[in-house]
Amino acid sequence: MSPTTVILDLDGTLVDSVYAHTLAWRAAFRDLGVAVPAYRLHRLIGMGGDRLVTEAAGQRVEDALGDELRARHPQHLDELFGHVTVADGAPELLEALHDVGLRVVLASSSDAELTRRLLDLVEGSDAFLDDVVTGSDASRSKPDGELLLRALGSQDREGAVVVGDAVWDVHAAHDAALRSVAVLTGGFSEAELYDAGADDVVATARSLAERARDTGSVLRPPAGSVGA
Repeated sequence: MSPTTVILDLDGTLVDSVYAHTLAWRAAFRDLGVAVPAYRLHRLIGMGGDRLVTEAAGQRVEDALGDELRARHPQHLDELFGHVTVADGAPELLEALHDVGLRVVLASSSDAELTRRLLDLVEGSDAFLDDVVTGSDASRSKPDGELLLRALGSQDREGAVVVGDAVWDVHAAHDAALRSVAVLTGGFSEAELYDAGADDVVATARSLAERARDTGSVLRPPAGSVGA
């Protein structure tokens, strides 16, 4: 079934913020005397903050320090916010999806305030997004599929495609029984994203914008078809 709805991730997909988040989390852990290597934190970006602390440092740290770590992370991210930029082709992707008649919804694990600040960096986000769902709207974060299903609303699952940059986006799509296309701008490899279950992997948001313009879809055209 040709997709009618595209559910977009934000961090790593539309904005180049993954490494800023990584450094902000590392600083938060260091504030409280917990050493977590940056490479381990990077692998967890895209997962909700309610899950990240346990995955990074274990249940004992979550129980003792989880809330304080989650409070410190945005403070450090604010210090690094000037380094966050728009991902390659993100405004073009939003415009292309809108122009070919697709419903475009953002589903970000970040809270509503941070999501808005990040979207303000992306030209056209106000004009071309049909809806925005954030971590503030869901009780369970990625890799759970709840956030994506809230973004989907009453639309048919078979007509939806999730676009994200992390294995957690792909896992969440699978949990929600949705197809997914991954971009490489979050730092995960093509092999990792396919192994997680992505239906396709492309380089950047710009690559998807070009595909949407050429084919009317973010999905790879069937072999032998025009634009394949």
